[in-house]
Amino acid sequence: MSGASTVFAVIGAGSWGTALAILLARNGVKVKLWGHLPEEMQALANDRENRVFLPGIPFPENLHPVAELTEALKGVDEVLVAVPSHAFASALKNIASYLPSGIGLCWATKGLEPETGRLLHEVAEEILGNTRPTAVISGPSFAKEVAAGLPTAVTVASESEVYAERIASYLHSDCFRAYTTNDVIGLEIGGAAKNVMAIGAGISDGLHFGANARAALITRGLNEIMRLGLAMGGKMETFIGLGGMGDLVLTCTDDQSRNRRMGLALARGATIKQAKQEIGQEVEGVMATREICSKAHALGVEMPITEQIQRVLYQGLDPKSAVQALLERDKKPEIG
Repeated sequence: MSGASTVFAVIGAGSWGTALAILLARNGVKVKLWGHLPEEMQALANDRENRVFLPGIPFPENLHPVAELTEALKGVDEVLVAVPSHAFASALKNIASYLPSGIGLCWATKGLEPETGRLLHEVAEEILGNTRPTAVISGPSFAKEVAAGLPTAVTVASESEVYAERIASYLHSDCFRAYTTNDVIGLEIGGAAKNVMAIGAGISDGLHFGANARAALITRGLNEIMRLGLAMGGKMETFIGLGGMGDLVLTCTDDQSRNRRMGLALARGATIKQAKQEIGQEVEGVMATREICSKAHALGVEMPITEQIQRVLYQGLDPKSAVQALLERDKKPEIG
């Protein structure tokens, strides 16, 4: 782990940003945690915990909630962004003028830019240029378990091996393993597309189709993610690793997953709006489904599960009919 004199700014005080801030602080890093609502940051400072998202988990002494963005970024050595994908571009634009030159930027945001479907490293390069090192943090990691100190492993991807190792060193601890890779594209695709499949798994389980169907959906879903990811320049080993298969299994099988809960709600007849209100947090897979379908069509990549989930979300298709459409597809070799 890097020296205790390091100062991190964590941008985004939701469950994931708070959990990562707690992890970094426990590892001896000084952390300034910033969120866009001053009254919420004041509550975090007063309570010394995030009672909304991570109740009962106290902040380490070296974690400081900050209401002013300028103060959060003043004198920092590293910046970590953990906001929903739809807020990623605006967050970077907000911090751009305050970022000292040479300061690296890493993010733990999973998803694609809404409307454009761009990968987040493309968004970051457009807004911040390409003169600073950047990295993506992704993998099977529920915020509540990370904050509770339960065993977790993630992957840090960067074109700079030195920067990836540095960020991994801040995160790494006795209960948190951080691996590294240079496959930024693969890690970003895996982190976005697994949310779509988790909605599908929730639908399947919500319709009581059983464990066999869930296993088939996860396996064929991984196949779809790999086809798209490889077409976009990702590496096979990423998709069978933590940021691919690992994250996919996690979000498809555990009800801590907001995307899985969205699928469960849709299966019982709830609308997207009703499900979002019930879940109370951003559900990344809803927007990602449309953008991933668009990318697949543009690249000529077949993604039948994703296609049916899009029809449920955006075309009013009944979830049972979507599953039936998948079952009625022509038989074909599994590989090839």
